[in-house]
Amino acid sequence: MQKRFLPWLDRTGRLSPLKLVVFVCLFVPGVWVSTSYFAGALGARPLTEVLHQAGLWMLRFLFMALAVTPLRELLDWPRLVIVRRMLGVAAFAYGASHLLLYATDEAFDLGKVASEIALRFYLTMGLVALLGLGTLAATSTDAMIRRLGGKRWQKLHRIVYGIGVLGVIHYFIQAKANVSEPFFMAGLYLWLMSYRAVAATRGKKGPLPLLAAALLVLAAAAATAFGEASYFWIKLGVDPLRVLAANVTFVAGPRPSFFVLLAGLAVILLVLLRRGAELLWPAKPRPGVRLSPARSHPATSAP
Repeated sequence: MQKRFLPWLDRTGRLSPLKLVVFVCLFVPGVWVSTSYFAGALGARPLTEVLHQAGLWMLRFLFMALAVTPLRELLDWPRLVIVRRMLGVAAFAYGASHLLLYATDEAFDLGKVASEIALRFYLTMGLVALLGLGTLAATSTDAMIRRLGGKRWQKLHRIVYGIGVLGVIHYFIQAKANVSEPFFMAGLYLWLMSYRAVAATRGKKGPLPLLAAALLVLAAAAATAFGEASYFWIKLGVDPLRVLAANVTFVAGPRPSFFVLLAGLAVILLVLLRRGAELLWPAKPRPGVRLSPARSHPATSAP
């Protein structure tokens, strides 16, 4: 392997601490789940639990990749985009492991695996999402970007938004009774997509104002609460007002909407801390580096 293809190097061939840290962290869930499996710490059906964990981390890494754009804009940290490719490829790798583990759980009866995927709608959606991730992973190289052309490549990679929807629905149906985390994922997806939609209406006027981003967080959390209340009303006949009240009183513990709100406000707080630090300790210009007039750090364009 040539040095320039090492994943922890930037485009100039230099070590990127950010890429190195993210690259190492991508393996942590797999190592943790594998260790727990061999230690017998995954319950009565350890293989099934490993299977579920692989699928869950596929979705988590996919959402981390989707979060790169809002975070790099709000934090004014253009170089954050260099880890998006790794996150997307990791999502595909965990998804492929999820499918392989499913085949293993079925004793590699490929006929049964194929029939189950064809007959169960949520499994079909999961496979379509995985094939979509595979397409994005295969076309994520610089060579494929040049071959497809920038505009066609961008249009192709917008299918990631649909993949996110399929992943959330697949997880929601598979989770059956415990739908708290699927609702949390749905709330995060709503915030990520609403951020993009509102930012698109502004054209090239810079990042979304922090107040607008905070209001979108509140809207996503409220939509999560109403979605959960509607679900329990339709499926179990539970009074939706009771579920909505539980989102405020915590009588049944923190609800998914609370974690959506917490995650969003954590981003807002991080942005405030970063901007405060920039005011207290302005970045000093390096020789030959142009400073952005809006920020006191090098103006770097995202690839």
